[in-house]
Amino acid sequence: MKGSAGMYNQAMPYFAMVFMRFGSAGLPIVAKYALNKGMSQHVLVVYRFAIATLVLAPFAIVFDRKVRPKMTLSVFVQIFLMGLLEPAIDQNLYYTGMKYTTATVATALCNVLPAFVFLLAWVCRLEKVDVRKVQCQAKILGTIGTVGGAMIMTMVNGPMLPLPWTKVNHQHKSTDIAATTKEDPLKGALMILVGCVCWACFVILQAITLKSYPAELSLTTLVCLMGTIEAAVVALVMEKGNAAAWSIHWDSKLFAAVYSGIICSGVAYYVGAMVIKSKGPVFFAAFNPLTMVIVAIMSSFIFSEIMYLGRVIGAIVIVLGLYMVLWGKSKDQQLSSEMDTNKAAPSSGEQMATTNQTMSDSNPDFVALDVSTVASTAQENQSVKEDQKSNTLKEYSD
Repeated sequence: MKGSAGMYNQAMPYFAMVFMRFGSAGLPIVAKYALNKGMSQHVLVVYRFAIATLVLAPFAIVFDRKVRPKMTLSVFVQIFLMGLLEPAIDQNLYYTGMKYTTATVATALCNVLPAFVFLLAWVCRLEKVDVRKVQCQAKILGTIGTVGGAMIMTMVNGPMLPLPWTKVNHQHKSTDIAATTKEDPLKGALMILVGCVCWACFVILQAITLKSYPAELSLTTLVCLMGTIEAAVVALVMEKGNAAAWSIHWDSKLFAAVYSGIICSGVAYYVGAMVIKSKGPVFFAAFNPLTMVIVAIMSSFIFSEIMYLGRVIGAIVIVLGLYMVLWGKSKDQQLSSEMDTNKAAPSSGEQMATTNQTMSDSNPDFVALDVSTVASTAQENQSVKEDQKSNTLKEYSD
């Protein structure tokens, strides 16, 4: 029973990250559709995190009431910075950049996150890197592989794979893409890359904050609340005098706000906090390129999107790179557990001292006997000294 429970606990972070990546895979398509319908990207960010706060708050109040630590000024400042980095800056840059590019390009550019997180974790000493060790070499090469595979999927097409479920009219598809795509891909790419830097800083700061505020659900709720306030300030400035931008109906705009708020903010932030706390920020970021693979597979089946050989090769490279990172992290975890075991085992000298102390404490008769022996020896020495002194005085008087 204990063995199965241990396997379940070890496998849970992997299943949680795969589940989270499947949820995140639908965000670019849903958000891009809502933005093309005229929804303001700044208002979308506000509604997204407001919905996430309303959904998570009751669970945080109930489940974290006994484990929630005391709020301090340093923790409040960290929560303020996390709300500024991810909800306010990153999400606004991401959605704005998506308006200038396509959903596929936006998803691909976000795959540089593992490289940024790995470098920041190395600088902040949250990740141990020794290039002489095999597991560190695997993590470095795996991080490069995940980013490189994402770039291959984006920039290399190659021959088309004749899959039976992807028979579409290519000319009609290219016409639709040309009609809906914005013209300034470089500007959009730069915005998304800057947003990824903020996202990486958010991941590192979250790992640091969890050490002093280990209530993941409450922390996620507070970050979403702070992000809602800060994003609202940004939206009020950017949409000044445009009250129609805040109007929302039962349409794709509302669906985009609810989907992104519950799945991509509430659930994703909470799962990310638990995984970062147990496995570290590099483990969390290593799964991000998996979203690109899931989007390509789902688009092929659902939207009959054409599958090219370059995308398949890029997906294979991503999976291999992800495996190398996870293998290196598992080796690091084994070494750290062995070191903790060695530290916990006392030395032979400490064991003997502890044994002697235990014997002394558990045998009061032995202690009393030892004290009485010392006292009798002291009395004998005192009597000998008095005899010698009396003999000396007697001789002196004679």
